[in-house]
Amino acid sequence: MPPGPVGGPGAWRGQALARSDEWIHRLTPAEIAELEAALAATDRRGLDPLQVTRADFPLPGLGPTLEGLRRELLHGRGFVLLRGLPVARYSPRQVATIYWGIGTWLGRAVSQNAQGHALGHVRDAGRDMADPTTRVYQTRRRQGYHTDSVDIVGLLCLQKARSGGLSSLVSSVTAHDEMRRRHPELLPALFEPFCVDRRGEVPAGMKPWFELAVYHWYAGQLSAIYHRGYIEAAERFPEAPRLTARQRAALDALDALLEDPELVLHMDFEPGDIQLLHNHQVFHDRTGYEDWPEPERKRHLLRLWLCPPDGRPLPPAYAQRYGSVEIGNRGGIVVPGTRLTAPLAPC
Repeated sequence: MPPGPVGGPGAWRGQALARSDEWIHRLTPAEIAELEAALAATDRRGLDPLQVTRADFPLPGLGPTLEGLRRELLHGRGFVLLRGLPVARYSPRQVATIYWGIGTWLGRAVSQNAQGHALGHVRDAGRDMADPTTRVYQTRRRQGYHTDSVDIVGLLCLQKARSGGLSSLVSSVTAHDEMRRRHPELLPALFEPFCVDRRGEVPAGMKPWFELAVYHWYAGQLSAIYHRGYIEAAERFPEAPRLTARQRAALDALDALLEDPELVLHMDFEPGDIQLLHNHQVFHDRTGYEDWPEPERKRHLLRLWLCPPDGRPLPPAYAQRYGSVEIGNRGGIVVPGTRLTAPLAPC
């Protein structure tokens, strides 16, 4: 455990940030023109998004800005919002290529599920959470605060919901420091392993759950990995250890903190918004939502899971979930037979 409060630039409070726009980068006409020129170059070569590398997507002005934003993600606040991509003017392949091209300046895309989707579609698929293979993003229900199994996650909004569907962020650093101040007797339990359900996506040679603490203090940095729903779902396996009363109390205290309006920053995505966040220092959530009846108007986000070349050191225990802790070569979900794909439509 850290010897005291962690603090630093990653220990922000949502209520304060909501009064500013310092976390928003608005794309300029010149930056959009660069993106479209890079897109045109990939079009001339007939490249699919999955084939596009950073060298294929030159951004002489925006590129250095994206590199600066990556440093902010990894070493600063831990999140940023890019605003103003005119998604309505592009075809599905074009918008996917632009988004993928932006991603190449931030890291390497990895698989988000057993199907090998490197370009994910966050859309209600009518799935039932009672099905142990359902992931929450395939439903309209609230997700609950969690982290994804990768260093950086990006979400590009194509369509808004009819109502609801707000993105909610809380600094996991601030949540730790508040746990230390309000519940010091429970905080140590969050540094001890919990069983977490893999939801049927089991790598070769692994158990159908993994065991990781919510918080890790390693190489002088505090990292978090969390999904309460999947922790509780792991108890469907008879051989998995049961949650203790102390563990439940610690999780209850953490979840209560994550509902504190002083700590939470809510975002209402507009089409063309790209949210980028660093999973190791930000918990994220999505409120439940009501969708449009027309299929073409339904809430739809494109997702990237990105592994940057300059990420932070992670403890060896993360290899259970990340496959490796090698910087630049970790994260994602890989099971036997997984092959990377970049579907242009939900599937």
